[in-house]
Amino acid sequence: MPAQPIDAHTDALLMHGDDNVLLAVAELPAGHVTHAGGAAVVITAPIPSGHKLARRDLAAGEIVLKYGQPIGRATAAIAAGEHVHVHNVESLRARGDLAVPLRVVRGRAGANNAPSPVHPQAGLAAGMATFLGYRRHDGRAGTRNHVLVLPSVQCANGAVRRIGQLVPGVVPLPHVYGCSQLGADLEQTTRTLAGFASHPNVAAVLLVGLGCESLDTAGLAARLAADAVNVRLLNIQDEGGAARTAERGAAIAAELLVEAQRLERTPIPLSELMVGLECGGSDAWSGITANPALGTASDLLVAAGGSVILSETTEFIGAEHLLAARAAPDQARRILEAVARGEDLARRMGVDMRGAQPSPGNIAGGLTTIEEKSLGAITKGGHAPVQEMVDYACRPTRRGLVLMDTPGNDAESVTGMVAGGAQVVAFTTGRGTPVGCPIAPVIKLATNTPLARRMADDIDLDAGTVISEGESLMDVGARIFAEIIAVASGKETAAEHWGYAEFSINMIGPRV
Repeated sequence: MPAQPIDAHTDALLMHGDDNVLLAVAELPAGHVTHAGGAAVVITAPIPSGHKLARRDLAAGEIVLKYGQPIGRATAAIAAGEHVHVHNVESLRARGDLAVPLRVVRGRAGANNAPSPVHPQAGLAAGMATFLGYRRHDGRAGTRNHVLVLPSVQCANGAVRRIGQLVPGVVPLPHVYGCSQLGADLEQTTRTLAGFASHPNVAAVLLVGLGCESLDTAGLAARLAADAVNVRLLNIQDEGGAARTAERGAAIAAELLVEAQRLERTPIPLSELMVGLECGGSDAWSGITANPALGTASDLLVAAGGSVILSETTEFIGAEHLLAARAAPDQARRILEAVARGEDLARRMGVDMRGAQPSPGNIAGGLTTIEEKSLGAITKGGHAPVQEMVDYACRPTRRGLVLMDTPGNDAESVTGMVAGGAQVVAFTTGRGTPVGCPIAPVIKLATNTPLARRMADDIDLDAGTVISEGESLMDVGARIFAEIIAVASGKETAAEHWGYAEFSINMIGPRV
């Protein structure tokens, strides 16, 4: 990443001295000459903004480098100034459709050109060492004060929705899980629901079961009560039907809501804040503006004693060696094994993961391969050492930068991180997405200014000013850090304002 602010009039970017591609800052017409790589390069055909062009002639089969790292290989000879994209570059990874896997080319650890490390106290001015949160009985602190009405099984959704209608202000959370699940899947569903019910952003929970579901609803309620969660339990079959359950549940929910509203915010050290890091609807600017700027904010929070969760294991592919190099040996093994499992799944299914990674929108935004996407995605985690890697929806046991083994699906990833204890989610997007969460505020960070203007109702902060105004990554990161604290202290996000509340649990195996 350039150490100095980017000139708003720069026509192309060289991300690392070893790179053999440049990145178009604006649409470059045929015949245009750029000197961004240190030598004159003539554009041979129009290059869309955010897309790559060859810095020099590339031979067929040559490794393509961006951020000083391999992002794929040329499938044909590419002339200097030619568009470099999916039509002439292929990924080296996750190709389960090949009889013989392509050779993996590892880059040098530490050469991913992420944002410069920040001073531990940078931005921690007076008033920024705490946030205003809700202290719970178990000592944890929340950024919101919800009363959750949670079905343990999809059969209870109707009663739960009705309770939500009768008692405005509570959070009903219908879902499609809790029955016809086996083994690890049922265990993961139970763990995720427990994570939401016991979340520090939740003041109290009304758990609603049917009475014959696979999930042990009574056992879950007892487990929550043992953990000092303010929980009430209703079973539809015991209450005499959904209508009676909704009527009684509404009375209980109203009581819990009144009790919750008596609580007041109090100063909480930033060391007790955990932020989930997400990117969705990514484009080529994600790894250049919003993601590394969020990495700066992550470094600031970790320096203050807080924690961040970096998820989406499929978006570590091609960059996993860089994360492993920042972890202790046992955790490094977990990182590499998690990525290997994801690629092995593609091999066993005989599919090319490029059908979804990058997605069609990612490709339209200039991302060519999963390696390129991953190298930009991991910059959200800043430079801190990786403390541990945890399973989906599990609470971290260490503070600092933590990885969570989740899929790349945005709703599933956010659900897992929040179930693991994240009280706020910072979500970067280049193509635009309104995805939210039922119990945790989701901050939307635009990677480019045109998106921030076009989807102004859904965006909380424009990180595209790194390009549009030449603002430094450090300054944008400080703004994101301040926004995180403001939201943790009660500022409403766009997703909260519009009521966006997606909830999706990662599925492991078949239903029966």
